[in-house]
Amino acid sequence: MSRLLVLGFSISLDGYGAGPRQSREDPLGVGAESLHEWLVHTPTFKGTHSGATAPGESSDVDEDFAARSMAGLGAWIMGRNMFGPIRGSWPDESWRGWWGENPPYHTPVFVLTHHKRAPLEMEGGTVFHFVTDGIEAALERARAAAGTKDIRIGGGASTVRQYLKARLIDEMHIAVSPVLLGAGEHLLVDIDLPALGYTCTKWVASAKAAHYTITRN
Repeated sequence: MSRLLVLGFSISLDGYGAGPRQSREDPLGVGAESLHEWLVHTPTFKGTHSGATAPGESSDVDEDFAARSMAGLGAWIMGRNMFGPIRGSWPDESWRGWWGENPPYHTPVFVLTHHKRAPLEMEGGTVFHFVTDGIEAALERARAAAGTKDIRIGGGASTVRQYLKARLIDEMHIAVSPVLLGAGEHLLVDIDLPALGYTCTKWVASAKAAHYTITRN
């Protein structure tokens, strides 16, 4: 069976996965772009977001985690807020995501929402499916789409929290960046990971982040 994974999820030292006042101008929240400095310099990120890996760049700890986060995936799950800034019912279907016509997913992506919308086919094999009947229904559909490949939860923090509380996540890679945000969307507040059966099984530091692997027992 495919695994449900959280990979490459960046948080601040004070636990925030997004900054305050998320908007179209600041999709990650004010100040939160700094959470991802460990990622944006990697050849994997440059390749998936610009279409070409920068020549001559060698692998390091950050690149190892970045490459692992994109390998062997058959489906993604994300929250409505990660898909875009529109709240409430869809006024129309003009919003097609943050990523242009060829998003970096290249698999089916299941978007959690309370409002129906027809599937959205993009270039490169990405198809956004909008799921209105909850996290378990989204996971069931993702498993059917992924086959033997893994499923990645892209975020945001609220979506990760829902799946954590239900003990549905098999493994998480959390990158803790040396940044203090002070406010925003906290990842683990009121979540008792040991009580839920999770253990930190590995950690390694790079120049830009501390990388933790957390596994369900």
